[in-house]
Amino acid sequence: MTNVTLAIGGRSLTISVAAGEEAHAEMLGRMIDDRVRRLGNMATQGEARMLLFAALMLADELHEVHSRPAPVAPAEPPAPAAPPPELIARVTNLAERVENLAQKLALPLEPDAANA
Repeated sequence: MTNVTLAIGGRSLTISVAAGEEAHAEMLGRMIDDRVRRLGNMATQGEARMLLFAALMLADELHEVHSRPAPVAPAEPPAPAAPPPELIARVTNLAERVENLAQKLALPLEPDAANA
């Protein structure tokens, strides 16, 4: 355990934290100090009351975050756009040409008239 001193509301408070958690504890202490400063002059309030108000402010912020509805993802991805008619016509034309070439290549070779 390691001791960390936090400055909150003009007061120094020392806490013990697990090794490696010092920076995180200091960041949380700064968050609490920020809320205490927002409360203004609390000189007439006791330390416990001051920290209670800061904790209530943080709890309210946390509640707001948890109360927000989760973003809704689309159920299905949008359908791809249809290709333009010109592209369909070109692909069809190319397919016909390839089919014609394939049919010509499939025909048996005619004997050469010169060799006959």
